[in-house]
Amino acid sequence: MAKSNNSTNRVNFTAERVRVFKCADNKKESFLWDSGCTGLGIRAYSSGKRSFIFQTSINGKTKRAVIGPVDSFDIDEARAKAREFQSKASDYISPAKVKKEKAAIELAEEQEELRGIIKLKQVWLEYIESNKSRWGEKHYKDHLKAIQEPNQPWIRGKGRLTKAGCLYPLINTKLKDLTPKKIESWLQKENETRAGVAAQTYRLLFACLNWCTEQEQYAGLIDVAKLKTKDVKKTVVKLSARTDSLQKEQLPAFFKYVRQIQNPVISAFVQTLLLTGARRNELVGLKWTELDLQWNSMTIRDKATSSGSDAGYRVIPLTPYVASLLINLPRRNEWVFSTPTGTTGKLTDPRKSVEPALEAAGIEGLTLHGLRRSFSNLSEWVEIPTGVVAQIMGHKPSATAEKHYKQRPLDLLRKWHTTLEAWILKQASVDIPAINQQRLSIVRGV
Repeated sequence: MAKSNNSTNRVNFTAERVRVFKCADNKKESFLWDSGCTGLGIRAYSSGKRSFIFQTSINGKTKRAVIGPVDSFDIDEARAKAREFQSKASDYISPAKVKKEKAAIELAEEQEELRGIIKLKQVWLEYIESNKSRWGEKHYKDHLKAIQEPNQPWIRGKGRLTKAGCLYPLINTKLKDLTPKKIESWLQKENETRAGVAAQTYRLLFACLNWCTEQEQYAGLIDVAKLKTKDVKKTVVKLSARTDSLQKEQLPAFFKYVRQIQNPVISAFVQTLLLTGARRNELVGLKWTELDLQWNSMTIRDKATSSGSDAGYRVIPLTPYVASLLINLPRRNEWVFSTPTGTTGKLTDPRKSVEPALEAAGIEGLTLHGLRRSFSNLSEWVEIPTGVVAQIMGHKPSATAEKHYKQRPLDLLRKWHTTLEAWILKQASVDIPAINQQRLSIVRGV
């Protein structure tokens, strides 16, 4: 042990001597060493703080470690701790290393205890709450739907009950019980009825688990690499990219039966999807205030900003036929594509009305996203510049020139957009209805 410069500061520790010892006047710190236990001392600061410490010499170098506040240990406890350090020091193990090893053991014990208590549901909900401000509305809802409880009243239909979310079978699993075999079995079961949803939920699950490993309170609880075994990866169904798209010769039947859909909002929504190339969720979020009927434009919130940010949006032409569709829709609330039912007041899932129309038209297998793909494909019939189509659809620029020099003005977009709309309507033998100017002014004030 390193020797003190003052031999008088070594005494046999008693409760009274420990109580009265304090830092000497005009000094930042003072030491008092115990003659009854090698290496044990008290370090007193001018601030009044006092701690039990242990000090020794290993390979000629002084090593010191804090045992703890004087008020938190009695003398016997402090001596026991010092003897533990001294025992390790005799094997040339420094007190700092002893404390580090003990802290690691304690952390492992805490993590093991957490692993036996924490369930996936708790982590999942914390993950959603922590990240929802950065997500779009659909991505947020996908996470909630994944853990949806079964047999609950369905919001959009009286007498109907909800189906269990894809992740629901795992949600009450403790983290310690989350094994590759359990994940593989879960995927195999879900693949029987909804392979596509299972593949998506698998990716959401591991995004959550990766987030979990980055959180201080959960660090070390999960080894993501060990969960993602080859057998687990093989169980995830690889889905081929969809290629559904309207053909030119299918346009007459498409418009004939879609225009016959009894719900005018859904009918207009499906036609507008095709004629604008917008994403489904972008169009669902369209507000009356985002229609500019003076300059015939509409503001579309981009995919990445559907959660409400104003940072990303695009302005596209409000073409004549689309304007005639929208102007006659009921103005129930702020949403252009509204519904009198549901909590949000806007259109949610129109497929129940759309699929019978497509079946009657003989166009089975066409998805709502396929209408966006159709807009791009049909534009080639009238040789619209690729950059124009990309700007209207909200695709990211793919070349330096597009990124920096080709942000086209609205009037140039309108030239090409109205040309495409007119061509599509001509193929479908559809006329553009006359627009009531008085009705237009009413909507402008919404």
